[in-house]
Amino acid sequence: MKPVVFIGAGPGAADLITVRGAQRLAAAEVVLFDALTDPALRSLAPRARWIDVGKRGFCDSTGQVAINALLVRQAQSGRAVVRLKGGDPSVFGRLEEELQALAAAGLEAEIVPGVTAAIAAAAAAQRPLTRRGSGRSVSLTTAMTRSGELQASRTAATEVFYMAGRQLGALSRRLRHAGWPAATPALVVSRAGWPDQLASDHRVDSLAEAGVLHAGRPTVVTVGVGAEPIAASRQRDPAAAQRPARQEARLQP
Repeated sequence: MKPVVFIGAGPGAADLITVRGAQRLAAAEVVLFDALTDPALRSLAPRARWIDVGKRGFCDSTGQVAINALLVRQAQSGRAVVRLKGGDPSVFGRLEEELQALAAAGLEAEIVPGVTAAIAAAAAAQRPLTRRGSGRSVSLTTAMTRSGELQASRTAATEVFYMAGRQLGALSRRLRHAGWPAATPALVVSRAGWPDQLASDHRVDSLAEAGVLHAGRPTVVTVGVGAEPIAASRQRDPAAAQRPARQEARLQP
């Protein structure tokens, strides 16, 4: 039987998929796709059967057990099956459960990585996630646990929180409790990687202000060194003052 190919579709627009991902998708006969993948990707596999197995927080969605069973059933049919996931399959994509289901059925898999939302958010606002001499570590954290409890931590110079858009005020309080100073820079980016992406700058103690601007949109929150505007990071780095400044690009709504 053919291996199931897990493909990271990237964080938004269809052209953010990798070349290898596009090639594997074009060979698919069946595509099980997530909610946040660009519908334009269908043009790469127009003859394939596309099955919606999307999961969205706080919404009705396909259960993981059902997705696992469907994935195994389609693979056992002998067809070329692609599991298309938003962002990167290994970052908060429930990849482990699906790989385990395939392995239990004696089926093989291939994984094609993709660009994750944290990288797209940094690119959208032109903020390097790592900074020479000051930002040597990055942590990717899901703000919501399986029980629905909001969590925050301070484990790296830059912390990126996924799936916190509806609870920015609560995240602000949790960040303070975790030891982040009130004035720590916080960058909020919604629909990163899409033409209508939005970015706004805040502090840890003013995160709640972003709630209206980003309401109803998939949102990533970056806290710490990686959230600092370039001008601010230049002030911290004396050597940077000798280099010409670049004007930040404004995001168009």
